[in-house]
Amino acid sequence: MKKRGRGIAAMFYPLGGSSKPNPAAVFVKVNADGTAVVYTGANDIGQGSATVLAQIAAEELGIGYDQVKMVMGDTQLTPFDHGPGASRTTYITGTAVQRAAAQAKQVMLEVAAEELNMSADGLTAGGGFIYVKDLPERRWSIAEMARKATNMKGRPPVGSGVFQANVSKLDKNTGQGRAFTTFVYAAQIAEVEVDTETGEVDVLRITAVHDCGTAINPMLTECQVEGGVAMGYGYGMMEEMVLENGRVKNPQFTDYLLPTALDVPQIVTALVERPDPTGPFGAKGVGEPSLLPTAPAIVNAIQNAIGVRIRDLPVTPEKVLKALEQISGAA
Repeated sequence: MKKRGRGIAAMFYPLGGSSKPNPAAVFVKVNADGTAVVYTGANDIGQGSATVLAQIAAEELGIGYDQVKMVMGDTQLTPFDHGPGASRTTYITGTAVQRAAAQAKQVMLEVAAEELNMSADGLTAGGGFIYVKDLPERRWSIAEMARKATNMKGRPPVGSGVFQANVSKLDKNTGQGRAFTTFVYAAQIAEVEVDTETGEVDVLRITAVHDCGTAINPMLTECQVEGGVAMGYGYGMMEEMVLENGRVKNPQFTDYLLPTALDVPQIVTALVERPDPTGPFGAKGVGEPSLLPTAPAIVNAIQNAIGVRIRDLPVTPEKVLKALEQISGAA
């Protein structure tokens, strides 16, 4: 007999470092042709941070994304960054990028303001131009202002940005303190079908709803969620390290099973964009948190379907049958 069930699991995940320093530093320079270069010690290990950081710089400078070049992870050229751990890059490094780009932009705004004998507050940047806020037709190209700032004013449009989350040391006696600046939240719903005769569990669909702050790049954000769900599915349903006398018995991928595209269930994602004022354009993060609720949601769905709770992952047919037998024996 096959029975279906649904389960939900929720999570929260901290961003912004810990009670120890977790800074990021960035350099940004605007070239004479209106392009920009971002220098950051952060690395893109496949999560798409090169794209997101370039988008943040482009938005702040008022130029196109394709006009930004990223120089990443070169310790001879770039300032310090703690790296991509703890899903921190968009929030921590992204804020440093925005601050560096804003500083470089401010140089060009001030040079333009001097030309007009007005305050720089009356100017803004966008679409590749610097223009008067109330008279957008009165404008100069970013390239023209970059050249003027450098060659006529002696003020090259460069900026540096540093961001360290506003945290405090934890009290050694009480454990209390401000360890993190912000949090992300999520809930996932799993739908499963369980064969009570064989113990086989078929995960039909995972619905993942995540609060990421502002999604700088919605497509990349959804891909992050889908990747996290796939990892959470593998953790909950397939991946098992077998140990015997302290030695791993399945060290090869022929024995340690990972989910493929054919194994992963249907994934439905929804982003809840609640901007955080401390992040770049309100962004927070979504990387690692996306895998946390998946396995608990699946286990809850199994319990909803057949009335037994599996407490040892991954869920296997043998474990399901054993749990069913225990219930039958107790009855």
